[in-house]
Amino acid sequence: MKSTESLRVLAELTSYQWGMVTSAQARMRGVTRLDLSRLADSGHLVRLAHGVYMDAGTPGDEFDDLRAAWLNTDPKRLGEVRINDRAYGVVIAGESATRLHHIGDFRADQHDFVSPARRQSQRRELRYRQRALDLRDVTLVNGLPVMTIERTIVDLVEDLKDLSLVADALRDASGGRILDLDRLRELLAPLAARNGFRRSDGRALLDRLMEIAGIDLESLADRIAADPSLGSRVAAGFVGRLDKTDIDQLLVTPEMGKALHSIQETFATTLQAAFTPQLASTFAADAGLAKNSVIEEVARKVSEQLVSSEVMKEFSRSWTKSLADSLTISPETLTLARSAQRAASNG
Repeated sequence: MKSTESLRVLAELTSYQWGMVTSAQARMRGVTRLDLSRLADSGHLVRLAHGVYMDAGTPGDEFDDLRAAWLNTDPKRLGEVRINDRAYGVVIAGESATRLHHIGDFRADQHDFVSPARRQSQRRELRYRQRALDLRDVTLVNGLPVMTIERTIVDLVEDLKDLSLVADALRDASGGRILDLDRLRELLAPLAARNGFRRSDGRALLDRLMEIAGIDLESLADRIAADPSLGSRVAAGFVGRLDKTDIDQLLVTPEMGKALHSIQETFATTLQAAFTPQLASTFAADAGLAKNSVIEEVARKVSEQLVSSEVMKEFSRSWTKSLADSLTISPETLTLARSAQRAASNG
């Protein structure tokens, strides 16, 4: 076949397969291996893998090798047809799936596939495993049928048996994505016993993976507590979602009462230390009282006003703003201080 005619025929195929074509597909349309070799020699085609060529004018990316390998798993059928039947065909799995999902740090030397039917290949770069997948566990990434992230994590547990490596992938997967944890627990259940947990206890196995990954609740709490800015954001977000009823319920609990008392004592001590230099002489001169007792009384009353139910309600609107207002010597604070002074003088 002439080169121009061969290129026309191939264009009809490559347009549906990322600019790629297999030699088997080309042969079925009258383009021989010799034709393909000549087109490759003349720069019209690029040989990607055994039996797979790519239009030289098609932009490539990091997954060209994986696409070529997937086309080779069923070289006669068009990729478009296979994708529509993806749950019942060859699906990218394991470490190859982590490449598409950008999770983990694996350096696989094989392309990993699963299929509901038993398959074998003499090509060392291809690896097949027999798996029957639920349609829920297959998705498309960069145009390729691949296990979902949840099913990929489970496949790694089943295949690698090294939970630390799987935990790294799980940590990456949890960043900026919403994982279906219920599905993860369900899929992990059959693997629980072999990993040292009660039979079918997928929850325990997932909890262990999250613990190793440092994304369990305890680890997250420790990380939040260790970061002042992050901790304040979480506190602000939590308190900011409380309504009046929530705040009132918090205020009436014994624990909250103790917390308020502790906060008041802390405010009193802080205010006393802060006000001593500038208020001591004023109070002593104006009121004729012992400065230590005056400052102590001022600090006590100001702290009671600052740490009140009204302030706690204000926290529900904006934690950061309320805290900043409470720590700033504002005109309102000075007014409270003068009122406290008058009360102490009259007392």
